[in-house]
Amino acid sequence: MTAPVTESHGSLSVRSAWRDVPPLLVRRFAALALDEVPALAQDILREIRAEYPGLPVVLDDSGEPMALIGIRRALEGFVQQIAAGEGRPCYPLEVFQEFGRGEGLHGRSLDSLQAIYRLGVRLAWRRLAEIGQQIEIPPPAMYELAESGFEYLDGLVDQSVRGYAEAAARQAGERLRLQRKLMELLLSERRGEAWTGVQGDSASAGGPYSASAQPGGALDERAARVGWQLPERVAVGVLLRPAREAVAPAVGQGVLLDMETEQPRMVIPDPDAAGRPELLKRAMAGWSGAIGPPVPLADAAKSLRWAQAAVRLMERGLLPSGEVLHCTEYTEALVLLQPEELIEDLARRCLAPLAHCGPAHGRRLAETLLAWLETRGGAPEVAARLGVHPQTVRYRLRQIRELWGDEVDDPDRRFELELVLRARRLRGELGWVGRPGVRG
Repeated sequence: MTAPVTESHGSLSVRSAWRDVPPLLVRRFAALALDEVPALAQDILREIRAEYPGLPVVLDDSGEPMALIGIRRALEGFVQQIAAGEGRPCYPLEVFQEFGRGEGLHGRSLDSLQAIYRLGVRLAWRRLAEIGQQIEIPPPAMYELAESGFEYLDGLVDQSVRGYAEAAARQAGERLRLQRKLMELLLSERRGEAWTGVQGDSASAGGPYSASAQPGGALDERAARVGWQLPERVAVGVLLRPAREAVAPAVGQGVLLDMETEQPRMVIPDPDAAGRPELLKRAMAGWSGAIGPPVPLADAAKSLRWAQAAVRLMERGLLPSGEVLHCTEYTEALVLLQPEELIEDLARRCLAPLAHCGPAHGRRLAETLLAWLETRGGAPEVAARLGVHPQTVRYRLRQIRELWGDEVDDPDRRFELELVLRARRLRGELGWVGRPGVRG
């Protein structure tokens, strides 16, 4: 805010009452006010401390209270603005930004700081009004000066808000950095070595925390620094971004979230706690990904591996996409589709008899064989499952026995056949006859 000047409103020009004050009188007013600044600053600080006894006293390098320095500089800046008559006000930036930073770093709101500023302005105005009355400055000019004072206050508040926001951003950034460090340690495969934080320490057996429970353990220390209480069990999630600029999901306090990786990760404490699944479901609306099985805290890396495996299958179209699924609901797919090379080698050997059948006929025989293995029934039960005539099933079963011989009576061979056929079905190579259309 500049000192009061002529203001223009449309076609009308409103003359500033302060501008009409003779320059000599303005300079006299400013000189008297500047003489009063040291004592006035002391009086203001004393009143503030009486009103806010819990206000911390921060000293500068010379031992002088920072608050006193700020009040004095603010008064001097305002009076100098008055004396100059025009130009932008000069705010004591660093001091008032530091006040805002202090509030942010100590977890306080700006409400009390702004209340203190307002109290200071009221006290300052009383003395300035006395000086104006003493040298007979017209009341309308003093009214404008009061308005300028409160606008000057707004500028000081803006500086404190900047400092507050800067401190809040730094704190948030530091918390995220510490949280990522905690997650890195928590999800480390080298738990026994890394969690103790002490070279050569070995984890004692027993208890859900294992290595982390040792005195001075790195996990305990990092958890304490972000205020995270170590749970007994966790589940680890891996997310797929709906868009590169997607805002982080509001997973709530307690859930560790790392958005810095290509596929964001989260650690969910006590995943089966009452209300936790429902809260997460609402928070993850619009996101997709997978949450690994609940495991003891020391096994968090295992939950992460299953979540990563599920996400890979989602990306290949082998698991449903467009939602955050739970690995425990897709155990069959995760178990059968993960060791792909082994399953394919087993399938090559087990399904060799189908090599000379045409693709369509071979598929029908494979579906019939799987239905028979799953139902352990006769032709009517298999026919009902496949939706075909029992006589068709009998014909196919005779062909199956001709192709595989006595192997279909061996329990181990039957298990292997069912294993590879289920894997084929999960990959969409066989129909989901007689079963719900959800894979898992």
